[in-house]
Order: sequence, then C-alpha cells, then structure tokens
Amino acid sequence: MYTGVSMPLIFGITSIIFLLFRPPITSELFSGYLPLFLIISVVGTAITNIFFYRALDGDSLGEIETISLINAIPVLIVSSILFVDERNFSILIPALVASSAVIWAHWQRHHFRMVRGTWLFFLWYFIYAPVSAILSKELLSVWNPIALELVRSGVLALIFTILFWQQVRRVPRNVFLFLLATNTLTSISWILYYYGYQRLGVVYTVLLFSLQPLLVYAASILYLKEKPHRKKSIAFGIVLVSIAYAQFLAR
Repeated sequence: MYTGVSMPLIFGITSIIFLLFRPPITSELFSGYLPLFLIISVVGTAITNIFFYRALDGDSLGEIETISLINAIPVLIVSSILFVDERNFSILIPALVASSAVIWAHWQRHHFRMVRGTWLFFLWYFIYAPVSAILSKELLSVWNPIALELVRSGVLALIFTILFWQQVRRVPRNVFLFLLATNTLTSISWILYYYGYQRLGVVYTVLLFSLQPLLVYAASILYLKEKPHRKKSIAFGIVLVSIAYAQFLAR
C-alpha cells in the first residue's frame, strides 16, 4: 500500500518541480545506450524498493537505515576505479572509513547480525548499488537531474500502480497527509542527490549522504523508542568526523 501510493505521489510532486524549472527533454536524451541505462535503472530501483520495505516491515528502522550504509563501500570502490574524476583519495579514504565503521557496528560474534528479510535486501543492494551509481553518473552526464527523476518516477509510478492497485484503493484518508509530506521530502531529496552526483561527484555525495541513515537511527531511538546500540553510536561519531574532514580539510 505504501509503495503503491508513494510512487504516484513522487511522480506528481516531481512533475510540479519540473513545471517550475522546465529543464529540457530532447530526443538526444534517448540516444545510444541511454535508454537501456534508464530501463535498468528503473527496474533496479523497483526491485530495491520492494526489498527495502519488506525488510523494514520485519526489522527496526534504525537497523535498516544503518545497514544501507554498508553498500556505500562497493559504490565508492567501483566509482573510483571506473571514473578518473572520482579518484580523490582525500575524500575516498574518509568515505571508506565511515562505511567501514558501519560494518563494524553490525559485526557481532563473528558474523553480521541481521534478520532474513534484511539479508535479502542487503545482498541485493550490495550488488546493485554500484551498478546504480554507474548508470546514474552516465545518465547525468546528459540528463538534467529534475528531468531524469521525472521520467524515472513516472515509469515507477506506472509499475507500482499496476502491482499494488488493490492495496492503493484501501489507503486510509487519515494517513494521506503523512504520505504526501513524506513523499514531498523524498522527491526533493532524490533530485538533490542527483545534483550531488552531477556537481560534486559520486564519492563526495555518498560521503555526505552517509550521515542520513545514522540521523534516522538517532531519531528512531528518540521518537520510536528503539533500543540504542553502543557500537552504532560510535559509528555515528566516526561518520560525522569523516564528513567534517572531507568538507573542511580535504577539499
């Protein structure tokens, strides 16, 4: 129900942003390998959303958000190998330190501690995350971030409406405003994330956004009363220091 409603809302909100800024959409954006990259990106995002929310349904919010940071490591490594402009070691090293701190926070008794649904999300995203980063960087070399998100969200809205139409019809009215607020912020954040890829590069953007899951982890403790973990709190501090270093000393 949540994803079935959210995707059309994201498309609608992105459409409003698109009409405000009116970035160009030309035939050149669909030439060469770009349509294939776009299709793979959309299908991969659809699968990721399904795995993410199924994992969230059976696990805590703080756990899912901090685990999503682990996948930053293959993104950072692959991006720095494939793209010359991403090989800034003064940013790559603190980014890897920040991501490694999150892995350490989840390593308990010689294994990762995760429930089954979370494992499925982690394994899929660990493989797909670097692919998604490569596709996005290639697409954004031509596409405007707003235009790209408009097309992606439009196709995703169609996919999720078809998949979950019966559930969408049963959405309670009293939660619609919460869905509208959540997906307004989601739409804006994705556009800003793509601008980060385009203007700052993959490595630096991933480092900055690595703060987001840990902020969610902190909020889950304060507002949802989830149990805090000492190692995750230390990882939070390491991420903060890594971002501060890259922001003020490395650049």
